[in-house]
Amino acid sequence: MEMPIEMQHQAMGYDRTATMFSPEGLLLQVEYAEKAVKLGSSSIGIVCSDGVLIIADKRIEDRLIVPKSANKIYEIDSHITASIAGIVSDARVLIEKSQVLAQQHRITYDSPIEPELVIKEISNVKQQFTQYGGARPFGVFLMIAGINRKKPELYTSNITGNYFSYNANAIGENDDKIKEKLREEYSKDLTIKKGVKLALKIFREIQGNKFNLKRFELSYIKKDDVKIIKLEGEELKNFSK
Repeated sequence: MEMPIEMQHQAMGYDRTATMFSPEGLLLQVEYAEKAVKLGSSSIGIVCSDGVLIIADKRIEDRLIVPKSANKIYEIDSHITASIAGIVSDARVLIEKSQVLAQQHRITYDSPIEPELVIKEISNVKQQFTQYGGARPFGVFLMIAGINRKKPELYTSNITGNYFSYNANAIGENDDKIKEKLREEYSKDLTIKKGVKLALKIFREIQGNKFNLKRFELSYIKKDDVKIIKLEGEELKNFSK
């Protein structure tokens, strides 16, 4: 009886380090890290006609935890916001690096940093941890939304350090199902209000009886008024009608 591929990999030690390729051309520690991201709570990002938004499921069900202490959306600069899926402690390191990068750019050039420069620098850091021994990959996907010269932009960086620009995207739990629905219903004519309504509708369809508006937080930036607006829980009721 032939041994399953995964057991062969383990027996041969291909998954012992992030720098060793398997015979199929895979970095198995990177594959495992991507599975950790799939266990993280979901976020949806949408580029709209009047701005860009990220809405995230904080998935906090323990009544003893103060909800505001469990953020899934972070401010990088006054015109850039970000959400994560995966190991939150890994993400915190990358978020803090992004914030420092944005402030250094303002001090050096007296201008706001472009969102792509942030995601590119973070992706470079993530790539390094797939190429050198003695460290594991960052177990986190990072989604960045921002305004660049009045143009709304959305980027996502994966485990390997690759990044892409998106019209709409999802990371975390059930991301494949969410992205399939986004492909069906996304339109470039969506306003922020309609985009939030669409995202909440998708979450409601995916989560079913587990859907609870109190678990969600929203961050959006309008292209004509570059200011981050944050709402959460019951404050999202007006968008769900």
